[in-house]
Amino acid sequence: MSQTFNPPAQHIAIIMDGNGRWAAARNLPRSAGHKEGAKAVRRVIEAAPALGIKFLTLYAFSTENWSRPKEEINTLMDLLEKTLDEYQKSAQKQNLRIWVSGEREPLPPQILEKIDRLVQSTAHYDGLTLNLALNYGSQQEITHAVNALIAQGKKHITPQDISAHLFQPQLPAPELIIRTSGEQRLSNFLLWQAAYSEFYFTPVLWPDFNEEELKKAVLEYQHRQRRFGGI
Repeated sequence: MSQTFNPPAQHIAIIMDGNGRWAAARNLPRSAGHKEGAKAVRRVIEAAPALGIKFLTLYAFSTENWSRPKEEINTLMDLLEKTLDEYQKSAQKQNLRIWVSGEREPLPPQILEKIDRLVQSTAHYDGLTLNLALNYGSQQEITHAVNALIAQGKKHITPQDISAHLFQPQLPAPELIIRTSGEQRLSNFLLWQAAYSEFYFTPVLWPDFNEEELKKAVLEYQHRQRRFGGI
């Protein structure tokens, strides 16, 4: 057995890719893939604490996703609203704290209301922190941070300044970023935070991702050496 170098990652971030391809392979509408993808989200949330994961960031909806057909966007917003309602009911049982990273505009008012209520009502839970990257773009996040610092009159900006003005400054950088469906790019996701993250790419489509696949990724991460620029 190969040597293990790292303890389990405390923060894992996932680019959940492949819902549409999963549906197309079964001659189903894309909406069916998104619904199955929501089931995969539940599986990962349930499996994460036992694997030592404290923070889980999921790329739920990017700023670029607004360019998709209106029908698909409406499906995604409906699914998001139902998912937020589900988290509201199950968070106490799962000791689940919810954070949301992203721009509020142009999310629908009813979704913003549910997000605010959910974040507030789960703030005191101390189990897994689920950070939903919703209407999220990393370039926009960094720009937002820099503009906030300029507005404060900052003349010299440090990396620590930018980190302190991200959407969730208390969120630790992810040790591991997973992307499903075989694609190997970040797609404007956590560009600042990923400076020293490990990457794990799997051909598994997101609706088929489960506890075993998550364990594979965690084990692969543990077998890697992280030098952070050193020897």
